[in-house]
Amino acid sequence: MKMVESLLTKNRCMTTSKKVMVIKGLMLHSVGCSRPDAMSFIKNWNNNSVSKCVHAFIDANDGTVYHTLPWNYRGWHAGGSGNNYLIGCEMCEPDCITYIKNATFTCSNLERAQKMTTTTYNSAVELYAYLCQQFKLDPFTQIWSHNEGGKQGFASGHVDPEHLWTQLNMPYTMNGFRHDVSVAMGKSIDTSGEKLPKKVRVRVDDLNIRTGPSTSYKKTGKYTGAGVFTIVEIQNGIGSKKGWGLLKSYAAKRDGWIALDYAEDV
Repeated sequence: MKMVESLLTKNRCMTTSKKVMVIKGLMLHSVGCSRPDAMSFIKNWNNNSVSKCVHAFIDANDGTVYHTLPWNYRGWHAGGSGNNYLIGCEMCEPDCITYIKNATFTCSNLERAQKMTTTTYNSAVELYAYLCQQFKLDPFTQIWSHNEGGKQGFASGHVDPEHLWTQLNMPYTMNGFRHDVSVAMGKSIDTSGEKLPKKVRVRVDDLNIRTGPSTSYKKTGKYTGAGVFTIVEIQNGIGSKKGWGLLKSYAAKRDGWIALDYAEDV
């Protein structure tokens, strides 16, 4: 993650006397307009007539994080009480979308838009993992989208960033985002009641590695020979079935799963 300090020194969120907050969580936004260049927002917002402010922007062209407000300063991004205790970050949006009504848009180049959205998503995961570690926050209980904050009553009624992901047919969700932040922090995900991470030894000579936790997912490789592997997540274990384990070496991309019925704990 590349982070550039671009503090909005003239913005009212920087100059107000009541600016320090106790950080209790993080909010994820997207800008709601077809403007991928983070610096264009920074230039417009760095004056004393602007009171809205987030703590960072993520550029959609290259994923650079621009740090615009000290993390413990009160910003104006949630549109509700969440401003008093949440760090907020805006992901810039692709230049090939056109908003037509409220949060609905058309897209002239889906491949380009998806590439830009993937860029901002990946940088957001890295940034929020850093912030969770820095301020000792739980990614599963202390990260919200603007959309979620509105539904829970501590933010205004916006639908970002889920509206962007959904309309661009992206696989992203906030639950998935929180999970990815946790993985980036090096935490283990325990969905089976077992203590993770754990080591297993494969008992067969030709065990497939798949892109997801079932045989319906494509093969991404094949394990051959004896060896011990670290499992960081387990899914789809039912009854006597052990389920599927995510290999540590594939955790970042989440595309390396093995059937644990063919492995034993070490």
